[in-house]
Amino acid sequence: MDTTIEKSPLHPNVAVPERIISLVGGSVLLINALTNRNLSLAKALTAAYLIFRGSTGNCPVYRLLGKDDVDYRAPNVNIKTSISIDRPRHSVYATWRTLENLPLFMQGLKRVEEINGTVSSWHLHMPVLGTIKWTSEILREEPGEFLSWHSISASGIENTGKIEFKDAGKFGTAVHLVISYHAPLGAVGEKMARLLNPLLKTRIRKMLKHFKHYVETQR
Repeated sequence: MDTTIEKSPLHPNVAVPERIISLVGGSVLLINALTNRNLSLAKALTAAYLIFRGSTGNCPVYRLLGKDDVDYRAPNVNIKTSISIDRPRHSVYATWRTLENLPLFMQGLKRVEEINGTVSSWHLHMPVLGTIKWTSEILREEPGEFLSWHSISASGIENTGKIEFKDAGKFGTAVHLVISYHAPLGAVGEKMARLLNPLLKTRIRKMLKHFKHYVETQR
């Protein structure tokens, strides 16, 4: 017997953060439309739509696109960057692989504690958000060449990454870093993260420059 229950047309398919943003944006537009002598019908209709979307949690556009439920997950946000370091590959790799060294050149990273050969605990301080903690596990390791990791269950921030070390010239090393993470707040957070990506990439690039300086000045 088919027990499928058809969902109501007003079934919520918008997450709470998006609803709040819709309500605030719609209210601002409505006030602007009502107080402006040149009343814009388009602006008033947009305000009404946003207020409806925020108050009911239902987005007709999402429904037309086939999204009938709240999506709490966002696509991965990826950041890629590279740098060349004037030191032999195995030396550069060894410095990075000693995870407790990372706070020496990673801004905001307060502590990394190695629990065993593959699992470590991370403590990162972020403005406004405070300290974020997560546990990371190494997925694959090729000494001197490659390292990949991911956060494990119950982590404060869901992320994955990989770093590659390749010979560059006689004594140099090319470092390629990729970091992927799930932004908080679902689709809204993902959109915000993409807007912030240039800033985040600049920060990670700066971190790699600090790493370069740290490695090249070690004796």
